[in-house]
Amino acid sequence: MRPIRATCLGTATALVTLLACAPVATATDTDPAHAKGKDKDRVITLIGRLAQQSRFPVNPGGIPAAQGDRTVFRSTLFDENNNQVGETGGTCDTTRVENGGAEMCVVTYTLPGGQLAVQGMVFGNLVPGPPPAFDNAITGGTGTYDRARGSVHAETIAPGTRRFTVDLD
Repeated sequence: MRPIRATCLGTATALVTLLACAPVATATDTDPAHAKGKDKDRVITLIGRLAQQSRFPVNPGGIPAAQGDRTVFRSTLFDENNNQVGETGGTCDTTRVENGGAEMCVVTYTLPGGQLAVQGMVFGNLVPGPPPAFDNAITGGTGTYDRARGSVHAETIAPGTRRFTVDLD
């Protein structure tokens, strides 16, 4: 089995090895009124803490990593004052095992006022050590995040913990 790394809306999280170490979020701005264009270029910082993760290998008991392996995860999101503000959940599928590996992740961030849909690639997920930083695209949302666009940057800050910087365009 390949090493676990810290998600998270992870984007897809994250998405995603994002997934191995699902992120913890700190929301510096969770006011949903901004998402529908009232304040363009809003940035939300979240800390994601991995709450649950399951791996589904294509070849159980076989090689440690294979194309098609799937990781399913859930993380709890916190703001900068350590208040719980939401959660992420998603899946990541291994698309490449050579050159450090790659995963494609689809993640949903549930926040006050709605949800953000995020997806993208995470590279280097099979390299030993902390999970790599990644950037994923915001592909839409619900509620106050309806038609959201932008990106999510995720970086591992501790085992099982990630900082997510959500940049809404």
